[in-house]
Amino acid sequence: MKPIASISTSNVWPNYSSSNTTGSTAKSSSELGKDEFLKILVTQLQNQDPMQPMEDKEFISQMAQFSSLEQTMNVATQLEALRHSPGMVAMALGMNVTWIETDSSGTSTTKSGIVDSVVTRDGVPYVKIGTAEVKMDDLTSISLPTQASGTGTGGDSSE
Repeated sequence: MKPIASISTSNVWPNYSSSNTTGSTAKSSSELGKDEFLKILVTQLQNQDPMQPMEDKEFISQMAQFSSLEQTMNVATQLEALRHSPGMVAMALGMNVTWIETDSSGTSTTKSGIVDSVVTRDGVPYVKIGTAEVKMDDLTSISLPTQASGTGTGGDSSE
């Protein structure tokens, strides 16, 4: 018998490039995405009992659940983007808005005023009422202005 040639651990793959793997880094969040689901599914298929393999109904059911979850997540993402879209935020211009402001001592004050302008910073919309800037998410009410309302007062309200 011939002696077996030594096994090499320094194989060179002709189509391998480290740039091909940059997109496959793990997410820093604790959410499970579709890549993690597929890894779990493949592991489940590889480690199933050969005498009692996973039925195709179970496999199809899991895929349908995953597809439904993915579509729900896509809808939620699109709704969030729509909520912060310039068209939706611009509807607050000229409207009477109310918000609760908390000072450094922890005292809460209800304030209201007429929206003068809208500003977006880092994808978060703010309304400007006089000198005050308030996140759209912090507004407690938006209503049509009354005849007695001043423009952009940002003053206190006694509600």
